[in-house]
Amino acid sequence: MPGGESILSHFFQYPHPTPKTVAGITFPNPVGLGAGFDKNAHYLPSLKALGFGFVEIGTVTPLGQPGNEQPRLFRLPADEALINRMGFNNDGMEVVKRRLADWKNREAATQGNRMIVGGNIGKNKITPNEDAWKDYLKVYQHLHAEADYFVVNVSSPNTPGLRALQDKDALYQITSNLQNYNQGQSQPKPLWLKIAPDLTPEQLNDILELAQQVPLDGLVATNTTIGRDHLSSESEKKLSAIGMGGLSGKPLRSMATEVLRYLRQQAGNSLPIISSGGIMSGEDGADRLRAGADLIQIWTGFIYRGPALIKQIGKSIHSSKHL
Repeated sequence: MPGGESILSHFFQYPHPTPKTVAGITFPNPVGLGAGFDKNAHYLPSLKALGFGFVEIGTVTPLGQPGNEQPRLFRLPADEALINRMGFNNDGMEVVKRRLADWKNREAATQGNRMIVGGNIGKNKITPNEDAWKDYLKVYQHLHAEADYFVVNVSSPNTPGLRALQDKDALYQITSNLQNYNQGQSQPKPLWLKIAPDLTPEQLNDILELAQQVPLDGLVATNTTIGRDHLSSESEKKLSAIGMGGLSGKPLRSMATEVLRYLRQQAGNSLPIISSGGIMSGEDGADRLRAGADLIQIWTGFIYRGPALIKQIGKSIHSSKHL
């Protein structure tokens, strides 16, 4: 629709820019859209118009795949939550690369702030775990020139066996191969790791040790949870009919914040963290930055609150003088 993006920008973008430089990238504002929404880089112009400072596309796998059987996305309105078991449905790295290249050409021709685009990468369902690192490396190499940063996704509960890759040895094999390739490029890209909220302190400590050893440029905390705690009785009645999947939204808020605080306490200010999970209001977003996040991502809050949430978070950040 001609002029549509300008109309969206007028209504939804917050007028006070809050640029922030993290891992060598200047983000026009710290509010991003988490991976899994625009899996195939279809909607970047519209998402920029809505005011996002960055969008994480994917999860992208080497080969396109249909994902799990439908229905695979369920609302729990009483708890402002979602359960999904998508299964890395995406068009594959070849198609996504073309769309990202088109986006870069479009952005190069525009003036003003450039929205940052991250690439969330994963393995195909048919690839055994012992060969998973090869899938991650394929996607990373293929999209390296097109995305601004990359996130290794080993924390989705919806691909069988994927979370086993959060084991320290498996993670090292994946991330070290990626970083070896990355550092051989003329323009290395920041490499992040997305983790689950269900990890123990010991597992989180292993992640932090790995982040120094590889090294990683940051962590995305957190993905969806396999837990079903703190849900209303109305939602609990629906769970048996829904079945398995990752839970996101308001019930994840305290868990995601606790993981963030633990990581920040252990790592100090040396490791950038993108916080995701249960950010449902402007104040939630500001609270997460106060708790130590460098950037934040919304997803389920975007579903329940709509695009006005981005502007609300911007207002809360602006009113918090120490952020």
